[in-house]
Parts: sequence; structure tokens; C-alpha cells
Amino acid sequence: MRDSAPQPTDLIQSVSRAFRILEEVGRSRAPLTVKAIARRCQLNLSTAYHLVRTLAYEGYLARSPDGGFVLGPSVARRFHDLMASFDQPPQVREVLRHLSAMTQRTAYLGRFVSGRVVVADMVEGPMSPYLEDLEVGLDVAAHATVLGKVLLAELPKAQRAEYLTDQGMRRFTTRTVIDIEALDRELSSFGTGPVMEHGQYRDGVSCVGAVVRRDSPESSWAIVASTREDEVPPEVIWHTVRAAEDLAPVPF
Repeated sequence: MRDSAPQPTDLIQSVSRAFRILEEVGRSRAPLTVKAIARRCQLNLSTAYHLVRTLAYEGYLARSPDGGFVLGPSVARRFHDLMASFDQPPQVREVLRHLSAMTQRTAYLGRFVSGRVVVADMVEGPMSPYLEDLEVGLDVAAHATVLGKVLLAELPKAQRAEYLTDQGMRRFTTRTVIDIEALDRELSSFGTGPVMEHGQYRDGVSCVGAVVRRDSPESSWAIVASTREDEVPPEVIWHTVRAAEDLAPVPF
């Protein structure tokens, strides 16, 4: 959230540094020593030792056999807490797995959570690029992603404009639509068919999405598949639409 929100005046530095440590350890493919953590997080060594010991005590870090540190079991428990908070039936995960298996692409589920468009679940596929901003639990740039466009299209025009004004419409590539009226025209052009996006969020990446309508616009879901191509292959579009149809009758 540091990139999208101003620093609060009452920021607690020790908490911020602890989260930075977790981020660095989580990104590393190998266990990190305290010295490596201090260097990567730009902390003095004594501060790093104090924070690492605290995080290890609370279970957010664990010491590996070689003396380095990896993420601990408390991180996994918080992830499961997050997934439980989305309150989605088990069929959703199976549908995403099937979509990913059939297309070899990454499959996403998006929905509104506390008034924000977030990634609620995902299953990675080998023929899709890794998109660091599209992880489970993260807000997405709704104006630039299919996941967001599918859900924005369900909102009344005034409510959509209010959301976009609050979120902002940052430019990610030269193709990103950064005008509300232009986005309205784009969304209306899709009609009732699948929603497409080509290079608006990342150059060389295209996505397709379909809506799963629920009791209200804010409770709708978006099923999305991403691909490295400049165009989405027809079979990926077909399987994505079928996945949304499979989920349509699922009760709360």
C-alpha cells in the first residue's frame, strides 16, 4: 500500500519495518540471514535482530537448518483467515483449477470486498506472466484490468464514477484508459459478452473476463484468465466464459 497511499503522520516505524522484513523474506527464494535482512531492508543490525527475534517468537518467521529465516506458520494462518473472510464456496476453487488446467493460464476470481475490487482467489498457469500486483487479497487498478472492468461494468454509472474518482486512474501503459467517459464507452462496447483487455495494465499481456452475477452489483464476481499474447486465444475465451457459467448457480 506504500505506493498508493500517503504516509500517515502517526506511522509506527517499528511496525513498518517488521512488515518490510516479512516482504523481503517472502520474496527471497532462499532463507535470509539477519545480516542479509538488515542490508535489504536498510536497517542497522541491532534493529534487525530485535525485529527478527520478535517475528520468530510470534511465528511469522522461522529459522531454517542453515540458520537463515523463512516465513513462519503464522503467515499461512493469516492467509487462511483472509480466504475465510471472502466467504466463497469450495466450488469456486475447483472451477479456477479447471480453468487454469484447460487453458494453462492463470485464473483469477475478483470481487468487491469492503467497497474495493480485490483478487479473492487465483490459480497460476505456466503460460501466463507473473503480475506482482495481482495477488490474493490485493486491491487492483480497476480501470486498467479486466478483473476491475468486469465488476465496474456492473455498477450504475454514477457509482462507477465515484469509485474511479476515489481510486484514481493511473496510467500503466500507453494504452491505459485514464478518462472516465472513455472508460464508460469501452465498457458499454462489450455488451453482454466477455470483457477483453490488451496491454492496458502490462505491455504484451492480454486478459479476458466474464461476470458471475449475484444478488446485487456489489456482490458479483469476475472470472479472469491472463495470457502473454497480444490477443487472447479463442479457446481461452471459451473456457473463461464457461467457468463463469459454471459458477452462476452457486448459492451463497
